[in-house]
Amino acid sequence: MTDPIFVIPLWADLTAVALGGVQGAMFAAGFRGQRRLDFLGVALIGIMIGMGGGLIRDLLLNTTPVTLQNNWYLVTATAAALLGMLLAAPLAKLSGVIVGLDALVIALFGAFGTSKALALGLPLVPAVFVGVVAAVGGGALRDVLMGLPVAIMHVGSLYAVAAAAGCVVLAGMHAFGVPTVVAAIVGIAVTSVIRLLAVIFDVSLPEQRMLHRRKVAVETSAIAVIKPDEA
Repeated sequence: MTDPIFVIPLWADLTAVALGGVQGAMFAAGFRGQRRLDFLGVALIGIMIGMGGGLIRDLLLNTTPVTLQNNWYLVTATAAALLGMLLAAPLAKLSGVIVGLDALVIALFGAFGTSKALALGLPLVPAVFVGVVAAVGGGALRDVLMGLPVAIMHVGSLYAVAAAAGCVVLAGMHAFGVPTVVAAIVGIAVTSVIRLLAVIFDVSLPEQRMLHRRKVAVETSAIAVIKPDEA
């Protein structure tokens, strides 16, 4: 069953873009690496998060990117990125704000990607794949640009797992005849809750935890070898 007349409401799509822009800019503004980002870099990261999910979604679906067909997408992403830069300093100690926005952003892009794929007639599994890639794509692009480990591989993040769970629930409810809007709301809630719980309780996949422990062990042994020489 498909919904060929389903169209993502402009206000909903712009909301996802705005939240992504704010979250991306706040994350980039608080970044402390070997080199700090300037204002232009922070703004570009915010815009990338805001528009990345929609661009990836439409490219996978072989449709004209909707974010490039309307002035409001780029305007919204830019304004949101600037707002994120302004909020970064006063909210610097509230890391939960960034995590909360991040969870909501991946949930929105995942739900919109899956919904649009189903509306275009894709089967359940490919539709879920489109939703998951759209959900995590913006964050992956951000981390690549900033030279960080890709977000979906972070220990304790469960980025892709949370996105996949929400997208599967959405697609499953849609297959049983539940209206797309209702299914999308439930899918968004599922993704957001799983992502937040993963952060709060430091939940990760066993493989991720093992890789993290190996990395720490290697770094610790390297320090132990270096210290005697320095002495």
